[in-house]
Amino acid sequence: MKSTLFAVIALLFVACGGKSNVSRGTGWGINSKQGGFQYNTEFEDQEKGPGLVFIEGGTYTKGQVQDDVLHDWNNTPTKQHVMSFYIDETEVTNLMYNEYLDWLRTVFPLSEPRNRQTYEGALPDTLVWRNTLGYMEELTTNYLRHPAYAEYPVVGINWLQAVEYAEWRTNRVNEYILERESYVQKNIRYSESDGGVVNPNSTFNTDAYLKRPQTSYGGLMASDSLMGKNGVMKKDTATVNVYVGVDKGILLPSYRLPTEAEWEYAALALAGDREYNTYRGKKKYPWSGEYTRSSERRSEGDQLANFKFGKGDYGGIAGWSDDGGDITVQVKSYPANDFGVYDMAGNVAEWVADVYRPIVDDEANDFNYFRGNIYLKNAIGEDGKATIVSPDELVYDTLPNGKVMLKRLPGELAMVPIDEEETFLRQNFSESDNRNVRDGDKESTKRFASYNNTDSDNTNKRPETAGMYDAPIHPKISLDENGNIVRNIDKSNRRTSLITDEVRVYKGGSWKDRAYWLDPAQRRYLPQYIATDYIGFRCAMSRLGQKSTIKKTARHKRGR
Repeated sequence: MKSTLFAVIALLFVACGGKSNVSRGTGWGINSKQGGFQYNTEFEDQEKGPGLVFIEGGTYTKGQVQDDVLHDWNNTPTKQHVMSFYIDETEVTNLMYNEYLDWLRTVFPLSEPRNRQTYEGALPDTLVWRNTLGYMEELTTNYLRHPAYAEYPVVGINWLQAVEYAEWRTNRVNEYILERESYVQKNIRYSESDGGVVNPNSTFNTDAYLKRPQTSYGGLMASDSLMGKNGVMKKDTATVNVYVGVDKGILLPSYRLPTEAEWEYAALALAGDREYNTYRGKKKYPWSGEYTRSSERRSEGDQLANFKFGKGDYGGIAGWSDDGGDITVQVKSYPANDFGVYDMAGNVAEWVADVYRPIVDDEANDFNYFRGNIYLKNAIGEDGKATIVSPDELVYDTLPNGKVMLKRLPGELAMVPIDEEETFLRQNFSESDNRNVRDGDKESTKRFASYNNTDSDNTNKRPETAGMYDAPIHPKISLDENGNIVRNIDKSNRRTSLITDEVRVYKGGSWKDRAYWLDPAQRRYLPQYIATDYIGFRCAMSRLGQKSTIKKTARHKRGR
């Protein structure tokens, strides 16, 4: 009788939508102590990563919705849908970036010459503050490291450095989660034999851990003596290691730069102007209203962003109603928008992930729009396993401006472009590099896939994109026969554009910009290796699972 009662209760639990450890496909047990299929059936929701704010996705009009005084025609309004995602509450600050630099300096001691390039490649360019007709020299030595600027947005960062920071941040957060959830012992990254410092051979990488967990921390994960209490389990009479796979739902997706569509959607924060299933009118700034000053009673007349008011006027007259800053200002100095995100207008402009093109091809895609996809796959070694980068295989890339950056940190997976094995008979993608797909050039069409343009000024073949936009050949640095550095620059005076596959979009106005650029729809671009004193960045993260974090209820219910 009791067994029948328990069976009925269990059946009712499943019927009412409760979670069950019995497969609906086979009837077999899930997570049985006797072995078999193991899965995290208790997963509730994606954890919000440190520093992030949730942005519920939806539809909006991307591009210019009001005045276009410059007539750039590069932001024609298009209807787009953005998936839910997370974005940094503030721009990445000097304090946050200095934590990254400290980690690099600790893991890759500067006493070794080749490690110096690793560290220097991540350093912000503090010389961006210099002005040939202005005195800004104190900022070159103080802005990055002085505690007075700790909570100011980091600048002097090029797009490539911002991407590297986001990858580093992903690994440190997931490393912390593994320790917190007791899958590894705390401080496993510190080697006692190396004086309690992080060994370059034992750095943690999320992708490598998910692919070949035994190789993490320089192979330390292969030993059960360094696993946490949840990292080992008894199987028959043996003890086996338990690794966290994607199916556990514990590790977070990657921190990354937001796409242009995501950034603009988060900046507009149209949720505050929503009424039923429509938006109330057009919105010019991240805040409501047509002006840059507050209309609220308590703060009436106060500026709502840090920007340049006019010629020679970067903040107004000293005292009440100025914008509070000569240059950048401390993050959170102004109210957040309706999503709870700060400084989406003014302070510093921000890098986004997209490659720049004058057009947004909504005819090809109007869902989570992004230009810049480069599809890669794991490099497979002779042993048939994914290749892990070791310190002996460090590969550096010399940027056109002479800055040397490390391509891959030790412990990461080696990646190669996809080939015909992945593209054969596919309809949704046909090549690895999709930065210039459907942008109007000949290379975008199958008919001219093998087309290569040549320039009369030189015998070298130019990139097709450079031919379409008549852009300069990408600058390069090389060594001559005597080992001297040669800087190769396209000196042709016939170039009419800087648009190439290496230029990236940046959004939002800055402390050096007029109010026109505070409009989230505005878009500009710079080569990805250029850094300035007015461009910073913030990170984003994809949302997995349900679109919303709260249960939806009707605002108005029909009467009975």
